[in-house]
Amino acid sequence: MGEGPKVISELKNESLKIHSFFSVDESEISSEESFHVTQAELQKLSFLKTANTSLAVFEIPEKKPIEAKGLTLVLDAVRDPGNLGTIIRLCDWFGVKQLICSTDTTDCYNPKVVQATMGSLARVAIQYLDIEDYLKESSLPIYGAFMDGANVYTKKLQEDAIIVMGNEANGVSGTIERLITEKIAIPQFGNQTTESLNVATATAILLSEARRFTEM
Repeated sequence: MGEGPKVISELKNESLKIHSFFSVDESEISSEESFHVTQAELQKLSFLKTANTSLAVFEIPEKKPIEAKGLTLVLDAVRDPGNLGTIIRLCDWFGVKQLICSTDTTDCYNPKVVQATMGSLARVAIQYLDIEDYLKESSLPIYGAFMDGANVYTKKLQEDAIIVMGNEANGVSGTIERLITEKIAIPQFGNQTTESLNVATATAILLSEARRFTEM
């Protein structure tokens, strides 16, 4: 579900099929799937504190096959919808076309996630699966984000590789840690009492470093 003209337009432009559309603007009602509603009625449908002027429910797109090339991001139990939405936008920005999520990662079709992606959800292939099995079967280098890993600023990450990001509170799980081929870390330059970076912020830095030597 997307809310607001910008998000709805972005999703429509990526050929996602609308199941139903609701708007306070009568001029936007042009099909059997479109419904004119009052602002009060839209607020009851909305997941936002203050509803926008329109809301659309989209059909979930078909899954795309996983490719064993390029840069793939894997999420191990990322639970916060805002973090997941931001990470999907980051994948879109840095050209990461595949996002693999553990089955206990929050639902990418959660309305809060959809809203946070600002349309990027339609441009990133997302799959939920047993990431332990996926990583075991992969022949690509598997980088994992850890506090005690090698300084990412002194490394050149492979273009065909997997980066694993862990849970907000616990990081990468022990089961997945055993499958990591190289631990990487973002060094801390500031106050040593700061425990860690937000997972979305850390993802942004690591994807940026992974793309540092990638040709446009």
